[in-house]
Amino acid sequence: MSEPLYPLQFHSIYKEKVWGGRTLNRLGRDLPGDEQVLIGESWELADLGSSSPVGGGGGEQRSLIKNGALTGLSLHKAIEAFGPKLMGRLKSTPDGDFPLLVKFLDARQNLSVQVHPSPEYARIHPEAHLKSEAWYIVDAAPESVIYKGVHDGVTQDEFRKAIEEATVQELLIRVPAKPGDCHYLPSGTCHALGAGILVAEVQTPSDTTFRVYDWGRTERELHIEQAIECIHFGPPDTKHYEKRTHIAGMFTTVSRLVTCDHFRVEKIRMSEGYEQEIPYDQPAIWMVLEGQGTLTPGNAADPVDVKRGDTILIPADMSDAKLALHQDTVWLEITFPQALADQIA
Repeated sequence: MSEPLYPLQFHSIYKEKVWGGRTLNRLGRDLPGDEQVLIGESWELADLGSSSPVGGGGGEQRSLIKNGALTGLSLHKAIEAFGPKLMGRLKSTPDGDFPLLVKFLDARQNLSVQVHPSPEYARIHPEAHLKSEAWYIVDAAPESVIYKGVHDGVTQDEFRKAIEEATVQELLIRVPAKPGDCHYLPSGTCHALGAGILVAEVQTPSDTTFRVYDWGRTERELHIEQAIECIHFGPPDTKHYEKRTHIAGMFTTVSRLVTCDHFRVEKIRMSEGYEQEIPYDQPAIWMVLEGQGTLTPGNAADPVDVKRGDTILIPADMSDAKLALHQDTVWLEITFPQALADQIA
């Protein structure tokens, strides 16, 4: 394709959920419908084919570009057209799709208590798909919590009894939901997002979800036996993935939040008036939480304005691009350790 590449913005794919709300309005979103339409998820960056296990069998779910000369082109078609100029050394999935799914989740009510297959379960059941995911807490009501893991010493029999008695939450580890915290949830971790929380979610784009408890809601299927077989009974060991580091300068602070085999999540803060070159040789995803600025590609493409609530995919071939900030700005930056490992190899 002859068009020059530039930072790409996409139309959000909104998902109605029984537990959803309208909190995404706080990010400047013009949500579909009226106040009775409950939006639980906004898929910011998605490239899922019809065979993907994500999305409940709803067919292809592919983000469409909404800015510049490539407007209307899907992310998938952009990958096919530009190849390494977009992806660098980052490998697509075996189906040729982008290897992450990035969302916002708005939990007006508690999400179901669920688990993704443990590695042991997936080895025995080839149709089961692992899922690595991280939650960055954007906003949270006072006293809100997430549920992350099972208390030490709980047995499978005790867990089954708690399901029957609707007391599962008493066996789960409650973690206060604090804006700015980031949680890694490896497969096998029994978890739930609590009510009153808005999170940015980064996940691998294939999963199998076993719902074990739904807070008295009866319209959705439970998968109790599969879930109990998968759950890691005890607190999750996530410290290795959640090692926080900070690099602070006069105008910039970089906080590393989560690193796993599939993605790295960092929070970047930059001051108003600051300008910087973009030093990537791999794609990067930005989820802008505060502020605004302008990305100038450094080629024939037009500058791209970014603001609070925007999600941007910066192609790998942007070595001449520059960022200029018009306000103090904060964003999540999602990059790919596996692409760097390939480069080193």
